[in-house]
Amino acid sequence: MSEPEEMNGPAATAAEVEAGQAGSILIVDDEPGVLSALRRLLRRTRYEVHTAESGAAALELLEAHSIDLVISDMRMPHMSGAEFLARVQQRWPDTVRLLLTGYADIGSVVSAINEGGVHHYLHKPWDDQDLLLTVRRSLEQHALRQEAARLTELTRSQNEQLKQFNATLEAQVKARTEEISQTVMFLEKAEEELKRNFTAMLKVCANMIEMRCGALGGQSTRVADLARRLALASGMSVYEAQEIYFAGLLLGIGKLALPDAVVQKSIDKFTPPESRCYYQHPLHAQMALMPVGNLQPVGVLIRHQHERYDGRGTPSGLSGADIPVGARILSIARDYEGLQSGALLGKVVSDPQIVSIFRAQSGLRYDPLLVESFLKLLNEKLTGDNDHVCIETARLKPGMRLADDLRTPKGVLLMTRSSVLEAHHIAQIRRFEESEDARFSVYIARDNPVVADRTAECSADTGVDGVQRVRVTGA
Repeated sequence: MSEPEEMNGPAATAAEVEAGQAGSILIVDDEPGVLSALRRLLRRTRYEVHTAESGAAALELLEAHSIDLVISDMRMPHMSGAEFLARVQQRWPDTVRLLLTGYADIGSVVSAINEGGVHHYLHKPWDDQDLLLTVRRSLEQHALRQEAARLTELTRSQNEQLKQFNATLEAQVKARTEEISQTVMFLEKAEEELKRNFTAMLKVCANMIEMRCGALGGQSTRVADLARRLALASGMSVYEAQEIYFAGLLLGIGKLALPDAVVQKSIDKFTPPESRCYYQHPLHAQMALMPVGNLQPVGVLIRHQHERYDGRGTPSGLSGADIPVGARILSIARDYEGLQSGALLGKVVSDPQIVSIFRAQSGLRYDPLLVESFLKLLNEKLTGDNDHVCIETARLKPGMRLADDLRTPKGVLLMTRSSVLEAHHIAQIRRFEESEDARFSVYIARDNPVVADRTAECSADTGVDGVQRVRVTGA
């Protein structure tokens, strides 16, 4: 039997409303008088009250309604209170269970607690206030447990959502990081390619200058290489050394404005007017490079390449530390190349004689400290081990890396140092070699695996930059 209690009794107190005392109660007792008395007692509360006269009827009510608290008599026919509460515990473990007994037999109470999981027990006859207080506290604890379970589930759910969000965010960050890394890598490669192309263009310009002025092929590159090594050996930064390298490549660009009669004559044979005309070429170079912002510092170094350490040079008569250090380095590299090639004195000068000339001019024409660094560097290069080998074009293979610029016997630049050969490069080189009717000297880095297979006889010679090279003379 179910008798929901109407809210027609005294209104719930403010404290009860504030405390949220609403709940659903099931009273089970085989005595109608007891059920009636308990209904009247609970009428003053906000609880929804159901009653049942047996355990079986109570179980049916529990199936049909959501019950928060059960008050059961201990001694009932067919199903005892302990047995009924045990079933309630099994089927509806969250429901609060109270035992109402008129017996003082402690064994019955223990059995109900053990079998039915009773939260509290009350004696018959009961004290109204004690019963109401017990019911209220039991329902409060029930509500707190439910709220704790709800919050626990909510926390678990939110933690799971947060975990998924973090995983998604981590994947997005990883993907974005990889995307940025790829972009940076692409930009770095593009920058490296741009630098290589820029350097290659400067070498092409230097090659055109040499062709115009009748200089030996690769002369500007050798001056530039030597100047860069001397700059690094003197403690300058890579950036500063690179700037000096560019100046070395373009050292003679101002000579394009000179008459043929001047550029094709050695310096030692100049007449006074020709000498004055010749030494104007650094100024022409600076003006020619002025439109290119990145090459303006290079133009300054080229302008002062003929200054002397003792102040008797041109065009500004600077001396000592007032001369840009890059210009001081360029003058040493330029004159060394000129002495070795014969362009400076009209004849080739041997290395021992070159060393004597630089020592004699130390402190006069050249910076003494740079001269010492240069002579030390020159000695190391003359006695050092080779890191490259010269092979015939027939033995070239894709993937080989050039250890030096590739030039025709006439000095025309075909490919720059550090370029990696591809199949179409090799085919083009062989066609050029056939059209020129001459054998090309191709210098390949020794770290290429194919270089280890030496099937040709080689002879060694020392280049104008002091680096010993290996030339293939036969296969």
